[in-house]
Amino acid sequence: MGACNPPYAYKVLKSEGFIGLMLPCNVIVKQEADHIDIAAVDPLTSMQAVENENLEIIALEIRNKLENVISNV
Repeated sequence: MGACNPPYAYKVLKSEGFIGLMLPCNVIVKQEADHIDIAAVDPLTSMQAVENENLEIIALEIRNKLENVISNV
C-alpha cells in the first residue's frame, strides 16, 4: 500500500536531491489467521545513511505519523 506524502517528499527532495531512492513510501498490511501484521520502513533509519541534519527533523515527523497510523489500525 502506498503511503507517500507529497508535501513531505518535496521537503526532503529540496534538502537532498537524490534521496528519492530511500523514501519510505510503502506500508505492508498482511492478514494472518489470528492477527494482522503491519510493517513500514523507519524513515529515520533509512535517511541516516545521508549525512544531512535537515533530513532528521523531517524523518522524525514522518516516523511519528507512521507510528500513529499503525497504532490506530
